[in-house]
Amino acid sequence: MTFHLLSAIHRATRQISLALEEDMGALGLSAPEGHMVCFLASYGPVTCQELTRVFGHKRSTLSSMLDRLEARGLLERTACTKDRRAVRAGMTAAGRALAGRTEVTARALEDAIRDQLDEAQLAGFDAVMAAVAQATGVAVRTETPDATPTPTPAPHEFPTPESPTPDQESP
Repeated sequence: MTFHLLSAIHRATRQISLALEEDMGALGLSAPEGHMVCFLASYGPVTCQELTRVFGHKRSTLSSMLDRLEARGLLERTACTKDRRAVRAGMTAAGRALAGRTEVTARALEDAIRDQLDEAQLAGFDAVMAAVAQATGVAVRTETPDATPTPTPAPHEFPTPESPTPDQESP
């Protein structure tokens, strides 16, 4: 049985992971750790519950990854101010510095892909991603104990640390 869209999305996800694996390895990270570091630098600190929702890892897998990143001094976990039962993960200064290097790698891959597409093709991509969201009814970024629902950017927009999300605490 062949699935045109689902197979293509799965294949693209795997291709991206494999393409980033070597570059992330040079930074001492696995591809999933590199993704986590980039995400936390852009959106953190966020709850571990939010990380489970966004990344789809089992709690034990997520916990092991966070343990490794914390042991390397790249992130820290703290209690939520609004719900002491919840734990938040955020980047340390060393983690943010490494995230800058991972973002350069991810940005280069995104630019290499984008350079092959025109605006109509990007709009078509956005339409496919919107159809996936509509058909599944699943929002990956959701409300957390410290936040209101996070707005979803257009699929081809790359998050920047300058655009805080509602689950980031004010200084």
